Amino acid sequence: MKNRILLVEDDDTLSMIIVETLQRDGFEVFTAFNGEEGLLRYSKINPDIIVADVMMPKMDGFEMARKIRQIDKNVPLLFLTAKSEIDDIVTGFELGGNDYLKKPFKMLELIVRIKALLRRNIHNEDYEYPVGDYVLRLDTQTLIHSNKSIELSSIEARLLKELIVNKGSTVDASALMVLIWQRDDPYSRNSLHGFIHKLRQYLSYDDRISIINQRGIGYMLTVNS
Repeated sequence: MKNRILLVEDDDTLSMIIVETLQRDGFEVFTAFNGEEGLLRYSKINPDIIVADVMMPKMDGFEMARKIRQIDKNVPLLFLTAKSEIDDIVTGFELGGNDYLKKPFKMLELIVRIKALLRRNIHNEDYEYPVGDYVLRLDTQTLIHSNKSIELSSIEARLLKELIVNKGSTVDASALMVLIWQRDDPYSRNSLHGFIHKLRQYLSYDDRISIINQRGIGYMLTVNS
């Protein structure tokens, strides 16, 4: 079966070029030209991945992503953006985006990123990872503490899983960035710092747990006995 891609892009010319490129590579592509239309198409076709522009009429890509994540936490979502401001990129990740690509971009890079996200989703694990008084559930992207659930973004869940499985050891920051975003650059580095800060807040109910910044190297999760 062909992977189904929902492309939400208001630029007709760019949309046509992307569709033709992806179809030649064996994908089945459905299109929408604004966030409202994207939401309707999503509900009808249940795509394997969503590729969405950020700046669109009627409803922008961020708002569309927020609404989709309320009902589906797992479908991979790749943002196309002409913006390069760190705050905008972080906003996209916090809303549940899995990756972003800055315009203008090469079609080969788009295809590589789409395939990477699809592979990652296929191998999504259904495991529990205990840490201190918490349990991380990857299947539901939740962090459970005292029968209370904290909803995590896909990036937060993957970062925390890497820190837990390497508990007591420093995880290289560059390796984390490549794992999550397939690149190590200033934007990804700032995003990583932001996500680590949020994970510390989520884990603050157990004061035995620390995420230590090994300056210039990476991060280490520890649980004091």
